[in-house]
Amino acid sequence: MQSIKEIFKIGPGPSSSHTFGPMRASEYIKQTYPNATEVRVTLYGSLALTGRGHLTDMIIKKTLKPLPVSIVFDIKSPVQHPNTMRFDVFENGKACASHTFVSIGGGKIERDGEKALDGDNIYPQTTMDEIHAYCKKHHLGFDEYVDQTEGKDFDTYMKAIFSAMIKSVKKGLSKTGVLPGSLQLDRVASALNQSAKSCDDITEQNALLLASYAYAASEQNASGGTVVTAPTMGSCGVLPALVYHYYYDLEYPKGKIIKGLKVAGLIGNLIQYNATISGAKAGCQAEVGAACSMGAAMIAFLQGQTNSQIECAAEIGLEHHLGLTCDPVGGYVMIPCIERNAVAAQRSIDAARLAKYLRNVKKNRVSFDMVVQTMNLTGKKLPIELKESALGGLAIVVPEHRTQK
Repeated sequence: MQSIKEIFKIGPGPSSSHTFGPMRASEYIKQTYPNATEVRVTLYGSLALTGRGHLTDMIIKKTLKPLPVSIVFDIKSPVQHPNTMRFDVFENGKACASHTFVSIGGGKIERDGEKALDGDNIYPQTTMDEIHAYCKKHHLGFDEYVDQTEGKDFDTYMKAIFSAMIKSVKKGLSKTGVLPGSLQLDRVASALNQSAKSCDDITEQNALLLASYAYAASEQNASGGTVVTAPTMGSCGVLPALVYHYYYDLEYPKGKIIKGLKVAGLIGNLIQYNATISGAKAGCQAEVGAACSMGAAMIAFLQGQTNSQIECAAEIGLEHHLGLTCDPVGGYVMIPCIERNAVAAQRSIDAARLAKYLRNVKKNRVSFDMVVQTMNLTGKKLPIELKESALGGLAIVVPEHRTQK
């Protein structure tokens, strides 16, 4: 497995696979071919079907500027991966290069059939069972295991991730108005936050505050703002909401929360390595489901739970999102994505709470590795209409344009 740095990345929304990935592919073309005079891009599969709503065409043109760029949305040609794009490069009217990229989720890309271009494998253990055995033998917590593997500069990187998560929530809370696009969806994070502060019941207040933070980061993402892949941009509201809530409302130390983020990153890494974090490959179970699993592991760590309890929390968080579809209305990362992030943040806390006591009374019959494998198999069975294509589910039931009353 690669570094957790490849799970947590800072970049522009609204989609890690449909915006961030194409941006990185465009950067490669621009840097590799400085004498290019024109670029033609063909988007296939999910990129073609939802690229406009995900701002794929916009980010490609913006990144390649001032080069003239033409983009073709090819929804008919069959491709092996739904997030495939081809860049044809021209110099003075003559073709000089052609590259095919695949955006595999979380901002990662593959070029011309090569594996992800983002770094070397540094984790020798690649399953939860292997990591458990190693940690037990060497008397390590999951956070200590991550530190041992990642190296000295990792704390600096994670501090930047923590700050970027906090900033994404703060920016989202500070804004009102309508999100861009034909849905004309109102921003509600700020109003929800104000409602939370007026609650008399502390339990209800905390739940609403957490939801407002998830809305804030997700609305920031939906508007093309800067967020953190956690593990994707479509699920970028879950972990930042938990981080913000535990830091500001519950007053957990920053250092402790960063350690919790390391544990969360380890969970996300295992999911990506052994399955996928791409909604176009496996539906929203791979995005929000993965984020809930990561959040549950982080909360379990913050509560001082054992490695076994942390695994149980992560397993519960993912298991009960199995089969979750990705059906963005209008191709935008808004409905149902924003609200789904808020719900998953709450479920992360529920999963950690349940794991804390379940592991005291019974051995877990379903392991984390089993659920990851199941999620991968389930994703392969989901039809294309329910995997980030906007061809099924809510995307064909909910009107794209707001009706006038």
